[in-house]
This record gives sequence, C-alpha cells and structure tokens, in this order.
Amino acid sequence: MILVCGMLLDAIFGEPRAIWSRIPHPAILMGRIVGWCDNALNHGDNRRAKGAAVVAVLCGGALAIGFALQAIPTAIIDVLIIAVLLAQKSLVQHVRAVADALRLSVGDGRMAVAMIVGRDTAQMDQSAIARSAIESAAENLSDGVIAPAFWFMIGGLPGLLIYKITNTADSMIGYRTPRHAEFGWAAARFDDLLNLIPARITALLIWAVTSRANPQPILQEAPRHRSPNAGWPEAAMAHGLGIALSGPRSYEGQMQDFPYVNGDGTRALSAVHIDRAVQTLWKTWALALICAAIATLI
Repeated sequence: MILVCGMLLDAIFGEPRAIWSRIPHPAILMGRIVGWCDNALNHGDNRRAKGAAVVAVLCGGALAIGFALQAIPTAIIDVLIIAVLLAQKSLVQHVRAVADALRLSVGDGRMAVAMIVGRDTAQMDQSAIARSAIESAAENLSDGVIAPAFWFMIGGLPGLLIYKITNTADSMIGYRTPRHAEFGWAAARFDDLLNLIPARITALLIWAVTSRANPQPILQEAPRHRSPNAGWPEAAMAHGLGIALSGPRSYEGQMQDFPYVNGDGTRALSAVHIDRAVQTLWKTWALALICAAIATLI
C-alpha cells in the first residue's frame, strides 16, 4: 500500500510552499545537476557520447540513492518520496490556473499558459490557450503521475528515481536544437523508452473514465503524433472530450503546421473545456489509485 499512500499524500498536499520555499525541491536539485552537466560538457567533439555518459552516470547515481533509501527500515521514507516526486495536485493547480486566468481575459490566459508550455504564447487566442493547457494536462498526467507510479511499482525507489532523473534530463536537454541535438540524444531516447508503456496506460485510463466505447480512433491517431508517446494521452483526451488538439503552433517565432488530433472535434475551446480536462485528470488519477491498490493486493 506504499504507492497508494504516496499518491494520496500527493493529491492532498501537493507541493507545500512552506517546505519548498525553504529547501530546494528534489526536482530542482535534479535540474541543477543536469544543467551543470550541460554547461560543463556540452561542447567540443563527441557530444553524443558525452551526453550518453551523463545519462549513464545520472541513472547510476539515482540507482544507488534509491537502493540506499530503500534500505532504511521504514515505509514512511518511501511514501514521502513518492508524494514528493508525483505531481497530480500541482498539475491540476497549474492547469486550473489557466482556466481561471482565461476567464479574466485572453491576456491573463496567455501569461498563465506560458508557465506550463514551451511554445510561443504572445499571439494565442482563447482556443489556442485552452488547447495548449489541455495538451499539457494530458502529457504531464503521463509524465508526472502515471509513469513515476508505474516505475515505482516495477522497480521501487530505484526505478522511480531513474525515471525522474531521465525525465528531468529530457525536459532540459532532450530537444532537437543545434545545442542539444547531439548532447541530449541519449536522454531523449531513454526517456522515450521509459515512457513507452506508461503513455499507453495513461491513454487506456483516460479512455476508460471518459466512457468512449470505441478506442479505434485513438489507436489510429496516436501513432501519427510527432512524439512516440505524447500522442497517446493526447489522442485519448481529445477523443474523450470530443475536442480537437494539437494543430498548428509557433515555436521561437516559427509556425509549425502540425495536424490536428481528432480534427473533427470541437476547435472553438474555452475555459469550460479546461475544466472538463481537469475533471478527467482527477477521474484518471482515481482509477490509477484503484489499480495500484488492486495490484498491491494481488
């Protein structure tokens, strides 16, 4: 029941400012380590090999720390680490903040959504803001909740920590930019591998809680997504809510003509659709909690 307790603790308390305003959050520490490696090693020749070595060392360190923590003879440590490294409540708070801001004005919505997406937001209209928030909700449900829980079930604290350091590295250096295309290659590929199963589990859970009888459209569209994993929860969310996601968007001033997911769905989106996505996040989390409890009893 360790995972169940950790999930409940995260859902209730999230990330208390009283704690993390005084000491660095573990995810922040992971980010600092990755950033130091990037600054120190991402130059000269053999960048791909250097990046692969960084991932290997980081995962080795995570493995060692995980085993050391797991050896402490109390389940409280495991529960607390799970609660800290899962992100259900914080995800909901960030996504809901976009809906609240969008109800005030489009400008407020742009500022709020800029906190959770990496695309250009300055020219977004209401629908683009809502679409971006919902896409972020779907993808981060997989990356920030289902995948960490899955890897804890598979590998305990070592599995959880290896996943988190890899996902952190991917979020910082796993981009196909001139600076990171080579150095971040290993982080991106390993993150793709670790998310292969969790992303599809997330899609299955979203499909289950949105009561869509036919999964065929999800199975057809998810593999067409530019990401080998993000397309699964995104397609499930799009079809589950009956809305169109993905589509054209701008990165660093360059418009990218991505196809829509569920292109026949509603494209005129608003804060109401974000609210529905937030409800889906909680329903999916609840189903995942039930599955974790059942797995514990088996």
